[in-house]
Amino acid sequence: MLEIVYETHSLSDDNERGVASRWHHSRLSVGGRALAAELGARRRREGIAAVLSSDLRRARETAEIAFGDGSVPILFDWRLRECDYGDFNGAPSAAHQRDRAHYIDEAYPGGESWRQATARVAGALDDFVDRWDGSRVLIIGHVATRWALDHHVEGIALEQLAAEEFRWQEGWEYRIEEGR
Repeated sequence: MLEIVYETHSLSDDNERGVASRWHHSRLSVGGRALAAELGARRRREGIAAVLSSDLRRARETAEIAFGDGSVPILFDWRLRECDYGDFNGAPSAAHQRDRAHYIDEAYPGGESWRQATARVAGALDDFVDRWDGSRVLIIGHVATRWALDHHVEGIALEQLAAEEFRWQEGWEYRIEEGR
């Protein structure tokens, strides 16, 4: 069994400006860097075997600030990225939140659908179970990362996830059995 603690990347400059970065490499804001340090202080003594992070800059910075002391290995995986909004990467966030349900199965122009994004993340999860079985890992990612965990591990429909408003919290916890 793999125990997963999922945390969102810290607050980015784009978050503060109301921009949907998606596959753009937005950097952490000053407040986001402070939140990343708090994440490390909060999780450092929980027996985390590894930090598995999206390779997008805001997630990388979160992982490096929180765990850059070398106490646990940090591994970056592009499959943990956010949904690719294609032509809409970097557009205002409000429009994307209204239209998410439309793109569950239809790909964003020049990008991917939410189903494709969560399947991509699920492939990474399968590899993590094989590699880290019996461990507790921390994953730092994005909406698509959490949706993949909720959908593929908890069985929550993407349609339901698309209809819900995001509410930040200090991590989500999941357990994945090997050979699920």
